[in-house]
Amino acid sequence: MTERKVIKVLVVDDSSFMRKAIKGMLEEDPGIKVVDTARDGAEAIEKIEALAPDVVTLDVEMPRMNGIEALRVIMERHPLPVLMVSSLTEEGAKATFEALDIGALDYIPKQLEDLSFNIVKIKAELIDKVKAVAGRGLRRRSPTTPAAAFLNKKETAARPSCARFASQRIAIVAIGASTGGPRAVQDVLCALPGDFHAGVLVVQHMPRNFTAPYAERLNGLCKLRVREAREGDVITPGEVLVAPGGTQTRLKRKGAIEVGLVMEDSPGDAIYKPSVDISLTSVAGCFPDRAVGVILTGMGSDGREGMRAIKKAGGKVVAQDEASCVVYGMPKAVVDAGLADKVAPLDAIAGEVLNMV
Repeated sequence: MTERKVIKVLVVDDSSFMRKAIKGMLEEDPGIKVVDTARDGAEAIEKIEALAPDVVTLDVEMPRMNGIEALRVIMERHPLPVLMVSSLTEEGAKATFEALDIGALDYIPKQLEDLSFNIVKIKAELIDKVKAVAGRGLRRRSPTTPAAAFLNKKETAARPSCARFASQRIAIVAIGASTGGPRAVQDVLCALPGDFHAGVLVVQHMPRNFTAPYAERLNGLCKLRVREAREGDVITPGEVLVAPGGTQTRLKRKGAIEVGLVMEDSPGDAIYKPSVDISLTSVAGCFPDRAVGVILTGMGSDGREGMRAIKKAGGKVVAQDEASCVVYGMPKAVVDAGLADKVAPLDAIAGEVLNMV
């Protein structure tokens, strides 16, 4: 029996407290070794060259060379799995999405105020993410910029009529994702046409302050209109609603045609807020036989029961394949349960959805 390889991690943060905290949490797992720490991006690049770590945790705000600047150099010279350490602010969110676009695989929320009483949960998330991204092959990608044609969305552009929405075969596409999901969701939505004739709900595991900037970013990149969902919103053809972080988004029928969104904190002990299972189960109940569920990259199995509900109600399910996932967890749970009608690489997901709609 071969001995399992220990994951070598470089921790980069200008705060000595955070360097010590992250190092201490990671090294409680025998399968992880922090080979060194660095105080800024320039020092990080030097130590990457000398130590060849398997994973880097990279703070965003640092002196001399910040995390975004360092990440560009890392992806150009020494591409390897990078987890950003991001403050839970709107500005932190924007920097994080820029980092994911450059090539970072995921992010770890910097929750200093929670560290003392919620350390078990934070430690578990940190260790799980390091293990999940270690050894992942990185594909070079060019950072996306808002296309001019998309930036000036014409308000007079043809929109699907309510009559068609009420009668068409598929009324909603519900997308669930976690680790690696922000970029994967972006890739799928940007491949959908502006005259897409179904409503879209995105449930991405993401902190409260991240979902609004994320929706704003997607709106600038996609042909479809994208915004963060609000209490009372109605599922509308051609519009993408992003479930807000920190709460649960459920669909409830408001009439013969309209289906609205309700934001609730129950159950209070839910692991994920938003939860893919909770949202998609409500989708199945409101749109029996008229929903397509899409499960993308992510750790764990959230989404499996929601997809089961969609299938049971007569809908269709598309799962991302293992090769194109950052983490083949959530899609694997759906595929292993026999719930996927199609298993496809990320760049083919939109096409599969269009075929079903």
